[in-house]
Amino acid sequence: MRALIGAALLAAGRPVRAAELAKLFELPETQVAAALQSFIGEVQQADLGFQVEAVAGGYRLVVPSELAQQLAPLLAPPPLPSLSGAALEVLAIIAYRQPVMRAEIEAMRGGSAGTVVTLQERELIKVVGRSEALGQPLLYGTTERFLLEFGLRSLADLPPLLSEGTEFSQLLRG
Repeated sequence: MRALIGAALLAAGRPVRAAELAKLFELPETQVAAALQSFIGEVQQADLGFQVEAVAGGYRLVVPSELAQQLAPLLAPPPLPSLSGAALEVLAIIAYRQPVMRAEIEAMRGGSAGTVVTLQERELIKVVGRSEALGQPLLYGTTERFLLEFGLRSLADLPPLLSEGTEFSQLLRG
């Protein structure tokens, strides 16, 4: 079972949920979840140069941050360019207030929310529905990719709203 779990996480290259593994292995989810927790413990104890990260509701194999710098030339693809301050502001508003209309974002920012397109192109946000308001404007919410990029298991893991003097960019991993 340990070899199957390790191979599945490596082959997937994305977070895999315990339920997905259970279906793949045709085993009860409780049995797979227990084996998965055992695998995570063994990987931590063995210090193999990789770790299992719980993110976006699933599990994936990753290089520990303390080794990533040294291995940077081998890691692919290169990271996307950093998001602008305006894009980070819009992303924060969407993450904490979703579902949210573009007009609400602009009202909170006191300016344009033009970076919505950039955030959609990067698959960090998506249209999640339409408002009941006049004209039925689009409602925006975050995506699973958002959870992956920010290392969150779910939206419940978002840090508390920022205190004065703290910037959203300080929450980014790596």
